[in-house]
Amino acid sequence: MAYELKEKDGFKYIDEGSGEAIVLLHGLFGALSNWEGVVSHFSKTNRVLIPLLPIFEISMFNATVDGIVEHVVKFIKFTKLSHAHFVGNSLGGHVALIYTLKHPEIVKSLTLTASSGLFENQMGGSFPKRGSYEYVKERVEYTFYDPQVATKELVDEVFEATTNVAKVMRVIALARSAQRHNMAKEIHAIFQPTCLIWGLNDAITPPEVAHDFNKLIPNSKLHFIDKCGHAPMMEHPAIFNKYYGDFLESIS
Repeated sequence: MAYELKEKDGFKYIDEGSGEAIVLLHGLFGALSNWEGVVSHFSKTNRVLIPLLPIFEISMFNATVDGIVEHVVKFIKFTKLSHAHFVGNSLGGHVALIYTLKHPEIVKSLTLTASSGLFENQMGGSFPKRGSYEYVKERVEYTFYDPQVATKELVDEVFEATTNVAKVMRVIALARSAQRHNMAKEIHAIFQPTCLIWGLNDAITPPEVAHDFNKLIPNSKLHFIDKCGHAPMMEHPAIFNKYYGDFLESIS
């Protein structure tokens, strides 16, 4: 990623552009680079921040969705943001949902893309599996409609994580926490304008999940992207940016 990774007061993050703030939250095996197309586009008009979530560093005691939410709470206090637009992919969407319910005064709008929180097929079941590069490659490719999006660099990052026992334990704990924390009875209380951007070919949080979010969140609008899997902002950044840009314009 071409942007400077800042490190201060225990936080690692991207902070680009100026204007109304957009906070981007990545998923379980996500990274700052997942949002490159979004940052390059929206940093021209907005301040775009991406905290690096402590997926692999968080203590086992705090390796829950709520533990990651607490990191975001501290990050928002650190940045002194009084309000921001929140965008979350996969686990990051789940985190954004909880944060929105706990701190509605901060969240100006919410955007979910392939979010967990209602249902998630954990990459087909047994992921992560240690020791087999080909297996990890197959599981990472499963994330996308076009397996070519799963670059060697991306596969290498995930494989490295799955060879580290401590990291694997944290990933499993976080994944189980997300599966246990079903938000169907809570999200009707989200009043912020909400944009749902989903891949029609998402095998992890399928289209039915997007429809359920759309039914349960009162002020929500759903967009589908064809030939797209679990990371629309990576597979089709231009279409993602168009939907998101139109959404921001509609609520300004």
